[in-house]
Amino acid sequence: MVDSRRQVLDLASVGAVYYRHPEQFVLDTRMSGPERAFAFREARRGFGGVIQALAHCMWVNNPLAAARAEYKPVQLAAAAEIGLAVPQTLITSDPLAAHKWAKSLGRPLIYKPLGGIWHGDEDQVRVLYTTPISDPEELLDEAISRTAHLFQEQIPKAFEVRAVVVGNRVFAIKIAAGSEAAKTDWRSDYDSLIYAEPKLPDELSAKLVALHRQLGLTYGAVDLICDTSNHWVFLETNPVGEWGWLTEQTGAPIAAALADELTGVPT
Repeated sequence: MVDSRRQVLDLASVGAVYYRHPEQFVLDTRMSGPERAFAFREARRGFGGVIQALAHCMWVNNPLAAARAEYKPVQLAAAAEIGLAVPQTLITSDPLAAHKWAKSLGRPLIYKPLGGIWHGDEDQVRVLYTTPISDPEELLDEAISRTAHLFQEQIPKAFEVRAVVVGNRVFAIKIAAGSEAAKTDWRSDYDSLIYAEPKLPDELSAKLVALHRQLGLTYGAVDLICDTSNHWVFLETNPVGEWGWLTEQTGAPIAAALADELTGVPT
């Protein structure tokens, strides 16, 4: 029986690819565990390799560039090189080094997961938000030695901005937190958020565009803090970050900008 949902695509006719959160392969449950692992690897190398061979296309974003940019140390180093302010940051698995660094920092700090907030845990999905660390003595915990951890100085916030970079355009949306949880990590309480469209300094917008160009990205969802001294601090960019809810809240023409990039409309 032919699956009516399947279509034949002439890859030579493809001019652009919008690559965002592709689903995992669904494998035949009759296979053993080792067979499924082999089949997954072959499908990824085969089908995935064919798609990534479309070098002539406009990609939003190129998956290889996006995969590299998802490493937070890569982003932070590139942002600092461009001239963006970034938080003082330590990545370590050494409790003594973390404790010493926190004591020398002498001000509040936070912990952030290096791999994003969503984590699988025995068939459940758990969310790990940004976590304040009130006492450097907490960092002497032996559990820190089990893997890498990212610690940063806690920037005093006036407000936060999600800046969506699409090619040469930057769409800035101010996100004001209306609860204590959202003040630490606005993703923890969407219902309390208030949105506006501030005007970013031209120099800041230019640096964000330059950063994404350096990272090989056409699109990125940037998280910024405007601190209590009116200085802008770069936190991170997400190559597959959400934007749909921002257009619903503000009407920012992000979809149109993406369409322009994919169809080659000059900007």
